[in-house]
Amino acid sequence: MPILMTRYDLRRPDFCQVSYTELYRAAIDQVAWADRHNFLAVVLSEHHSSPDGYLPSSRIMAAAMASRTEKIQIHLSALIAPLHDPVRLAEDIAVLSLISNGRVLPVISAGYREEEFAAIGKSLKDRKNYMDMIIPFLRKAFTGEPFEYEGREVVITPKPDAVPMLIMGGSSKAAARRAARDADYFIPTVPAVWDIYREEMLRLGKADMGPAAKQPETMFFVAEDPDEYWEKLAPHAMHEQHSYAEWAEKSGIASPYAFFQDSQQLRDSGKYTVETPDAMVALINAMGTAEPMILSPLLGGLHPELAWQNLKLFEEKVFPNIAESKKGAFQ
Repeated sequence: MPILMTRYDLRRPDFCQVSYTELYRAAIDQVAWADRHNFLAVVLSEHHSSPDGYLPSSRIMAAAMASRTEKIQIHLSALIAPLHDPVRLAEDIAVLSLISNGRVLPVISAGYREEEFAAIGKSLKDRKNYMDMIIPFLRKAFTGEPFEYEGREVVITPKPDAVPMLIMGGSSKAAARRAARDADYFIPTVPAVWDIYREEMLRLGKADMGPAAKQPETMFFVAEDPDEYWEKLAPHAMHEQHSYAEWAEKSGIASPYAFFQDSQQLRDSGKYTVETPDAMVALINAMGTAEPMILSPLLGGLHPELAWQNLKLFEEKVFPNIAESKKGAFQ
């Protein structure tokens, strides 16, 4: 059965007719909705100094969402760790783990935008030493016992009741090898580096991780009139693709995002799909076991009214009508 997930980065480009307050409140309400419908996870992303106001404080948003939910996992993906003091980072994750009853999963990433590092007086050159340090640091931190860090004694309290799974993300060979050495799991930004991770795990005498898990490639939307909905969605989808692609091009990194000539080319790419309720039911029925299905209701600052139209159709006309063999995830 599909694995249901939802994601938020809370971008708001200038053409949006909605306030940040409306977007933030809608995101929290929508994750409460997703929790009621047994979504596995909400993914919260983090970036800084972005002209469109990209969510800079995912841990605060995660706390708000944790307080409104009971079951859904909260993935901080990616958490750009080198931008944060490690002691405060450990304290925040520990408190988040307690608030959420162990539902927070940090996906530690090195980051790649020079602007973000410059804003706090750091450089991309600072990343390696930090990333080599951070997972061992967090493991010691979550014991609740004193330990030495940079010549001083550190103790992180309160100790989380459930030690968070420590995941790493990235797109480079170095990131894959570091994850094999230090992390509990690796989520590659691009599929090619998974094999590097797998090979390094075996070289270190660790478990064979097997083929890469299927990563979400499409954002799903449902509407009574898909063409009309796409016309409203397209500027937001184009903004997301082009913003990420520009960042990747400037930073010289691999990325799943790309530039598109127009909205039709983007629609044809399959990165976003808008289906009628009946077509969405058929699509879900055809999905494989454990295949990820990810929603991005407020994509690129989409107005909450349009986002709720989409979610209500899932609730009223899609979830109740899927095949019995698939219904476990949606009940």
